[in-house]
Amino acid sequence: MRIDVLTLFPAMFAGPLETSILKRAQQRGLLEIVLHAIRDYAMDRHQMTDDLPYGGGVGMVMKPEPVFNAVESLGLPDGRTPIILLSPQGRLLTHRVAKELAAHERLVLICGHYEGFDERIREHLATDELSIGDYVLTGGELAAMVVIDAVARWVPGVLGDAESAERDSFSEGLLEGPHYTRPADFRGWSVPSVLLSGNHAAIAAWRRREALRRTFRRRPALLRNLTLIEEEAAFVRELASAASEPRPDEEGISYEATSDER
Repeated sequence: MRIDVLTLFPAMFAGPLETSILKRAQQRGLLEIVLHAIRDYAMDRHQMTDDLPYGGGVGMVMKPEPVFNAVESLGLPDGRTPIILLSPQGRLLTHRVAKELAAHERLVLICGHYEGFDERIREHLATDELSIGDYVLTGGELAAMVVIDAVARWVPGVLGDAESAERDSFSEGLLEGPHYTRPADFRGWSVPSVLLSGNHAAIAAWRRREALRRTFRRRPALLRNLTLIEEEAAFVRELASAASEPRPDEEGISYEATSDER
């Protein structure tokens, strides 16, 4: 997979892209990340990439010419490569969105700065917009790094275990349950005995229940989108009844068995 990043500050990417999993993925030829300095595509001798907004207002706006020039220099096939603005106005980056983007052979990420983009970039160049959360950063570089990391994990071979991405939090609509490793007893805190039993079916059932428990306690709204088997639905109802008092974000959650189990 190739990811082209258009940015005013290429140096910001040096650390994250040159360490750990992303570094190894690039060394192995599984991932190619190419940085493009938007300023190199500016039209004037001062390499201006921003200007005052028409109509007045605070801040500066990124000019269309450098961004269009940079994207057009890539020689992209028409309509085949997503051209993505990193913007707080975009759709939220989720586990599913990252997996969706990883299905493409190439992505283009455009990092904004200042007060945002000239609207013609949004209307006539970009094919998508992504946000990593409901907050504003000083620029799109950090958001681009998050997108790269989240997407790269879905590229075959990038993770050592091909199933790791499928087992992570949100992959099944649930948060991951607890994990343990050696020693079995640490300062009097013991690993749950089921994990030491060697009974794989019992371990899988325990992990599923703990994932339900953790999701109920921390992100109960996620359960609204799940269809649970009757045993799981009963377990969640037990958790709800055991709670001293329901929290506001737990109201309206319903649990229903599938049609095959009624």
